[in-house]
Amino acid sequence: MAKYESKSLRNLAVVGHGGTGKTSLCESFLFVSGKSERLGRVDDATSCMDFEPEEQKKRISISSAANFVEWEKHKINFIDTPGDSNFTYDTKCSMSVVENAVIVVDAVGGVEFQTQKVWELADEFKLPRIIFINRMDKERAIFTSALESIKNKLKKKATPVCLPIGSEDKFNGIVDLIDMKAYLFADNKGNGKAVDIPADMMDDAKNLRNSMVEDIAEADDELMNKYLEAGELSADELKSGLKKGVSSGSLIPIICGSAIKGIGISMLMDLIVNSFASPVDRGAKKGKKPGTDNVEERLPSEDAPFSAIVFKTIADPYAGRLTLFRVYSGKLNPDTSVYNSSKKITEKFGHIFFLEGKAQKQAEGLIPGDIAGVAKLKDTVTGDTLCFEKAPIIFNMVEIPHPIMSFAIEPKTRGDEDKIAGSIHRLTEEDPTIVFSRNTQTKEMILSGMGQVHIEVNIEKMKRKFGVEVNLNTPKVPYLETIKGKTNVQGKYKKQSGGRGQFGDCWIDIEPLPRGGGFEFHDKIVGGVIPGQYRPAVEKGIVEAAVKGVIAGYPVVDFKINLTFGSYHTVDSSEMAFKIAGSMAFQKGVMECQPILLEPIVNIDIEVPDEYMGDVIGDLNSRRGRVQGMDTNGTNQVIKGQVPLAEILKYAPDLRSMTSGRGNFTYTESHYEEVPSYIAEKIIAESKKEEE
Repeated sequence: MAKYESKSLRNLAVVGHGGTGKTSLCESFLFVSGKSERLGRVDDATSCMDFEPEEQKKRISISSAANFVEWEKHKINFIDTPGDSNFTYDTKCSMSVVENAVIVVDAVGGVEFQTQKVWELADEFKLPRIIFINRMDKERAIFTSALESIKNKLKKKATPVCLPIGSEDKFNGIVDLIDMKAYLFADNKGNGKAVDIPADMMDDAKNLRNSMVEDIAEADDELMNKYLEAGELSADELKSGLKKGVSSGSLIPIICGSAIKGIGISMLMDLIVNSFASPVDRGAKKGKKPGTDNVEERLPSEDAPFSAIVFKTIADPYAGRLTLFRVYSGKLNPDTSVYNSSKKITEKFGHIFFLEGKAQKQAEGLIPGDIAGVAKLKDTVTGDTLCFEKAPIIFNMVEIPHPIMSFAIEPKTRGDEDKIAGSIHRLTEEDPTIVFSRNTQTKEMILSGMGQVHIEVNIEKMKRKFGVEVNLNTPKVPYLETIKGKTNVQGKYKKQSGGRGQFGDCWIDIEPLPRGGGFEFHDKIVGGVIPGQYRPAVEKGIVEAAVKGVIAGYPVVDFKINLTFGSYHTVDSSEMAFKIAGSMAFQKGVMECQPILLEPIVNIDIEVPDEYMGDVIGDLNSRRGRVQGMDTNGTNQVIKGQVPLAEILKYAPDLRSMTSGRGNFTYTESHYEEVPSYIAEKIIAESKKEEE
């Protein structure tokens, strides 16, 4: 492989909605450029980019994968990203370390939800972009409809730079509107044969070209003046203006083609090389001096101090941890010590390599703009900054989103409980959006993530990589019990069975505390009716009895106990006897104090497009939710409310179905409220049934 300077690198993420052919496009890059001898296909499980067994089984990308090709004396580093919203965090991490994005749009489906999501991410990271309308060879593929969808939904100046020849199964070429040449493709190798523009397409080609020339001229004042004077621009001037427009973000070229048939791929790679920004074009990367808010910058120069950020970690049971990173400044050679400023530790680098999907190509050294990997770092994880210790800097990491769906997990094989925690820890190194916890109340192990598919994929990985199999169950809701009334009650334990007996007698007042008040115990004994050494046993008995409530077996909270009176036996009394007496008094007294069930309430933020507002609010109301306010986020509306946790355990797939995949939500714990009586009756009945 030739050596490249930073100005000859082009880094891009291939992004879009699931099923638009992003991976097929990356495979076509490899094949058309000559790097791969055969065209990998997702449907045949021969893709170089989708190499994880879970990806091959589901026929979707679930993890980003990096590769590169050499084209026209440039090196194009590309990252194929997942299109499923369950894996948006991975996509966002990949987009955060590149200068450019190729947005893939399906010629049949047009702009879909995840297309808009990655478009917003491209806006967030200020990425120049090209839109590739893929699958022009499919049934019902209509270029003009896809074009209309782009202009209506993405709200930016998007300009076609080519025109398809034929449609559906007759799609066999494109018209290059810059050079005004037509190309026909007889095979999938991307070698187009130059022909005259078909006569019946000439008018459409001229009209589209005129619009394109005007859009390009508007991106550059000098070109605009020349266009107004001469009424035309040369192909070289158009290419120059296109680069300025794309780099500034004021212009987004649209190209069409078929990744599987190799149509439009060479033109797309030409456009990437000629119009996309290099690491040098992007300028300095900003960060902070560790421990301060002082802004630091790193220029994309080999002479600057080394700096890089980790954007992905792969947990390999055989090779150990693989760390993928992007270099922003300086140089890095193999067998070097590198400072991790996020962890304040030094890591020893061995071999460094360029990524080729699953394969690796050893690198002799790295420069600004390089995307590379290293194996067996001890403590470095996704989001960490790597740098030169004498010139430390910390770059911002992508914020890890809160999980939105949880399952209770149990091992299929007894004795695997300890293995579960260890294997999930390894998986969280690779994917920090997976969260493992133990619910002390329900005694369940909880696995949380970004959706059902996300969690199921990680369960499959756990089995494949670490040999641990688990069952997924709906988590139990951590209900609580409390009281609404007061009482004074006696607990008396007396047992005589020959020899020394057992005797404990206590009177207690029970009354409710405000919600969140917890538990209070007050010793109000006057005189010695209960000796001092036995009184703590009464409290202990009450505390243990409160762990399992009397109406449904859930913990009792928010109550106060006053120990007021009692009696004892000089021989038969003991701590155990008074502990049992306290427990008996509590259980008897709770039933006299109007016991009720409490359920957890969560704060929920639901983000949806305008057209789904009514349906989502209606559904939230049907889940006993309360809307508490509205906000806006770009073109979307954010519904803020509160809802019982029990009503949203499976909300993620329901919201996606309700909003055609365009809605998302987050929630946080808020407080507990009384369960309505008609629901409480069902919960109590179910708990009694489980005890039988």
